[in-house]
Amino acid sequence: MNVNQTIPTEFILLGFSNLHSLQLLLFPLFLCIYIVTVGGNVSIIITYTLSPRLHTPMYFYLANFSFLEIFYVTSTVPNMLSGLLSEHKVISYYGCATQIYCILLLGGTECCILAAMAYDRYNAICHPLLYTIIMNKIVCIEHIVASWLAGALNALIHTAFTFSLPFCGPNRINHFFCDVPPVLELSCKDTWTNELVIFVVGGCVVISSFILTTISYIRIISTILQIRSTSGRKKTFSTCTSHVIVITIFYGSVIFMYFRPKSSYGMEQDRAVSLMYTVIAPLLNPFIYSLRNTEVKSGIINVLFRLTKCL
Repeated sequence: MNVNQTIPTEFILLGFSNLHSLQLLLFPLFLCIYIVTVGGNVSIIITYTLSPRLHTPMYFYLANFSFLEIFYVTSTVPNMLSGLLSEHKVISYYGCATQIYCILLLGGTECCILAAMAYDRYNAICHPLLYTIIMNKIVCIEHIVASWLAGALNALIHTAFTFSLPFCGPNRINHFFCDVPPVLELSCKDTWTNELVIFVVGGCVVISSFILTTISYIRIISTILQIRSTSGRKKTFSTCTSHVIVITIFYGSVIFMYFRPKSSYGMEQDRAVSLMYTVIAPLLNPFIYSLRNTEVKSGIINVLFRLTKCL
């Protein structure tokens, strides 16, 4: 059967157009979330940079994680905010490809950094005497570089396979940003190969990182339960529990979004799930990983005091 296969010059992002009456309320809500997310992560980076006593593996990972989160939330939210105020929600063909690449790059890198952070906490709690030897500066840098390389390769493969497809019919993407599942919906060719690539290549990055993270926290919790001090056990367990909650939100939503057959795509629920890992998780991460930490809060206060003193 002949179909009209074309290379579109642009896509229309439907976003939250079905919630027309709520769009003016959604704009200030998402704008506040974006400002708080970026502000929280920037404050962590500045505090780490200006506080020598925080120059440890744990805070090195957190500073890099915050740097990534700033770009991650920026890759989707500003465009979404523009769409909430605009009647003509358009993104160019190459702009869509770029956005998909950036989101997959940052998402894949985040998975790997989360695994590295969990491994760091595992060594700190389970092997405290060997911690400084195992987690030396070179190892930490290698983890960050490897995370970015894995994320870049993962993003390149998925983006190349997605935009090698022919597109036909309406160019309307039923989502608030360009993502692989809704773009696959527009293809007039069987996307079985693309789905297989997502399962295989994406699984190597996401699922393997999730397994490593899970194993690290299982070992951590097992060690915590052996702590005799009730107060020490409660404090450490509380911190790990909050970490596990954020990790569950991020990995759970990512796995649900990407690791299922195309036939089960439902864009109404997919938009809600996408909000969890592109907006909600980045908002929670600064508070869960850093701003609840006494040393970080003390560092922020000291930095603010020094800045006001200079003024």
